[in-house]
Amino acid sequence: MAILLLGAIGLLAWRLRYRRIAATLYSLAAIALAVSSLTPAGLLMTAFLENRFPRPELPDEIAGIVVLGGAFDTRVARTRGEPELNEAADRVTASLALARRYPDAKVLYSGGVAAVFEDDIPETEAASDLYLSLGLAADRLALDSRARDTYENALFAKQLAQPKPGEVWLLVTSAYHMPRAVGSFRVAEFPTLPYPVDYRTPSGTALWRPSSATTRNLEKVHFAIREYLGLLAYRLAGRTNALIPSPGT
Repeated sequence: MAILLLGAIGLLAWRLRYRRIAATLYSLAAIALAVSSLTPAGLLMTAFLENRFPRPELPDEIAGIVVLGGAFDTRVARTRGEPELNEAADRVTASLALARRYPDAKVLYSGGVAAVFEDDIPETEAASDLYLSLGLAADRLALDSRARDTYENALFAKQLAQPKPGEVWLLVTSAYHMPRAVGSFRVAEFPTLPYPVDYRTPSGTALWRPSSATTRNLEKVHFAIREYLGLLAYRLAGRTNALIPSPGT
């Protein structure tokens, strides 16, 4: 997006006969394109977020598991009449594995209608169908269909969960999204134990090797910038307790 913006401004400058400015902007766009597509920049930017909250040691007992929406393709679910998982499917599969490990724990899935410009169904409709079809008892499943973003996830999940002092609730979401999620839950005063899933980057030395497919490298940069902008917007709006929350802050 930033590269396209530089190019568009450069084109405007060229038409207005600001040729030197246009040439500078085109050069910057070309450099940004090369860095984004040929280097591990996107991997490093994403890994920084993903490594912010490591997987915790799990306690003997928990009260429940809060799963943040984003794992279902609601347009497919709406038009085909069956739940369809997307690239964030680990949020669901991991929560089901945790539910089996803790047979007395509640599973709270939070995900409303995220679409802005078209009619859609809340994610909870697809989530209910899938969780129940895979054997989760109906009395263990709680659904929040109102939340449209991460901050509302935290607010409405707390209202449903009614957490008691001393209870442990796991928070399950994608690793890159965990900092913003934790910050929102802290502002909502809903203490949770972060359990990140859905990793998008490798670990170790593999992190420094970009993909041979330049489009995938570009995708990672776009993906990371979008989440960093989300963190900034949330911090400015008071929806998170820190710019990039960590286990200690």
